[in-house]
Amino acid sequence: MDDALKKKLTILADAAKYDASCASSGAPRRKAEAGGLGSTTGAGICHAYTPDGRCVSLLKILLTNYCLFDCAYCVNRRSSNVRRAKFSVDEVVTLTVEFYKRNYIEGLFLSSGIIRSPDHTMEQLIRVAKTLRQRHGFRGYIHLKTIPEASPWLIEQAGLYADRLSINLELPTEASLERLAPEKDGAAIQTAMGQMGERILQAREEKRRFAPAGQSTQVIVGADASTDESLIRTSARLYDHYGLKRIYYSAFSPIPDAASILPSKSPPLQREHRLYQADWLMRYYAFSPDDVAGATESGMLALDVDPKLAWALRNRDRFPVDVNRADREMLLRVPGLGVRAVDKIVAARRHATLRLDDVARLTSGLKRARPFLVAADYAPTRLTDRLDLRARLAEPPRQLSLF
Repeated sequence: MDDALKKKLTILADAAKYDASCASSGAPRRKAEAGGLGSTTGAGICHAYTPDGRCVSLLKILLTNYCLFDCAYCVNRRSSNVRRAKFSVDEVVTLTVEFYKRNYIEGLFLSSGIIRSPDHTMEQLIRVAKTLRQRHGFRGYIHLKTIPEASPWLIEQAGLYADRLSINLELPTEASLERLAPEKDGAAIQTAMGQMGERILQAREEKRRFAPAGQSTQVIVGADASTDESLIRTSARLYDHYGLKRIYYSAFSPIPDAASILPSKSPPLQREHRLYQADWLMRYYAFSPDDVAGATESGMLALDVDPKLAWALRNRDRFPVDVNRADREMLLRVPGLGVRAVDKIVAARRHATLRLDDVARLTSGLKRARPFLVAADYAPTRLTDRLDLRARLAEPPRQLSLF
């Protein structure tokens, strides 16, 4: 790699680090074929962890960090004093192919600042994916960050070559978007999401290829005054209306020469973590937005306990539950019991009456679950009277890393 390309890579890989929407979960499995390059499998090279715990390795870069927009929270905004660079289409293609051949990556995540116009930028992103697929027979994972202001026809073309498409919502409310990113249109963003969702659904029904890994979005946490409750309710609406595969929560990070309307410091990264846990409860544990939002305190998720435990503590009258009799839905609400543990319990109790030791063999979370369940040889006492229960089960404070 020559020095000029290495310099571009350094700048544009660093500029992409603020975008969290880069998991490859949901991509179809594709095997390498003669004359082709790459494949997708259930797990990739273990270089990065996604929020859902999967290990993947993607070349994560911007096509360029030049941008026509001047969003206050963005390090690559028009008025930002940062080093700028721009890849050509061929340079991105070459990097992707060469890195894949060297077993560095399993796919490409490509985003971009807006250059010339939204349509021009979208055309460049599509050319990268199309060249990889058609000229090089690339069968690895491709995620394209699409431009909501671009022509719907261009977004349609992007879906033919990418595994996943995403449009960043950026901020949870229209008022925040108008204040911090006045050149962006919240209604246009959600209209583009809706159109993309319709195309993905139609393609699945017609059994043709269009963004088979679905669409995702990203919301910045802590750049405005939005509460966790409003974020949770916004997320639930997006999942319901647009069929999103994932919503990513990205803790705001202070940027150089920041505008005075921005916070001076990042929110606790534990807040981002709690939002992911709340999101997980809605998607996989049958919690409603009201259930999760009801466990907040003044609209904010507790930092010392996870959302499921917070809900259980607020609903002590529904506990303890009997592992031998309770339905699956209620077992999923027991702190410390995950989906796999619950399924194992349901299967095991068909053949035997479960004792506490049996439950211990089926889950690693018995310490947290114990106050909330009943087994054949065990029943907790005075759960509703245990004023110290939260303190006993709370997580010790810890500092999380943003990057």
